[in-house]
Amino acid sequence: MEVKPPGRFVRSGKVKDIYELDRDHLLFHFTDRVSAFDVILPTSIPRKGEALCKIGAYLFETLGVPNHMVRLESEDTMVVKKMDMIMVECVVRGYLYGSLMERASRGEVALPVEKVMAAKLPEPYFDPTTKSDVKDEPITEQGIVAEGRMTQQELDAVKRSSVGIYQRLSSMADAAGFILADIKLEFGRRDGELLLGDSIGPDEFRLWPRSKYKLGGTQESYDKQPIRDWLASEGYRTRLEQARKAGAAIPPPPQLPAWLVEETGKRYAAVYGALSGKKL
Repeated sequence: MEVKPPGRFVRSGKVKDIYELDRDHLLFHFTDRVSAFDVILPTSIPRKGEALCKIGAYLFETLGVPNHMVRLESEDTMVVKKMDMIMVECVVRGYLYGSLMERASRGEVALPVEKVMAAKLPEPYFDPTTKSDVKDEPITEQGIVAEGRMTQQELDAVKRSSVGIYQRLSSMADAAGFILADIKLEFGRRDGELLLGDSIGPDEFRLWPRSKYKLGGTQESYDKQPIRDWLASEGYRTRLEQARKAGAAIPPPPQLPAWLVEETGKRYAAVYGALSGKKL
């Protein structure tokens, strides 16, 4: 969907275009772009933006957490309050998977659970990272405060809210036949209040069909994990990591095959239907 917003263009993120409407409000346009490993891919996913916009709106309305959403403007645009964004990605994990599994295997993280892929953690694990347009990196809670990203009081509140959101959304996912493996959240400050911001959807969480969950292996995911897996199988992740380590230019990502584009679109639509009970 081509958007001609009434506001001033501010910037493009990995998947959203942002416009200023007035001194207090922004317009988010959720595009059909897709990113993986912090790289924007050359292939778009039809109606992905609409799915993300509607999933985010539904969750902002139902999670019961103060947030920045004002209203939906169209199928893939949302009006939000301007905020001073906190430069921390608040990741909460319920399972040993992804980068947490990799770090645990290298001995960088000590967890009270056997190092088996997709093992359920005893309790939600708060695992923050820096917020970057290049590559998010793990950061300790002490580092967050020491670097002035948040005060200790703000960090305590954000951590408590993040874990609570994970638990509530996990219950919603369970009722819909899914497992919420992890989630990434962002917060901002506005008039002395901490608000949940950015978006919440398959770009920000891993969702596994409960009926297909298998301990010790790769999980089927209703998010963009199939794209990550395909890129890894094609060797792109290895090439990307080698380039970053060497300080070289980022290698251009490959076009996604048509079957993967179609399947990813179906899964994003299925998430919206499962959580909201509505069709895209």
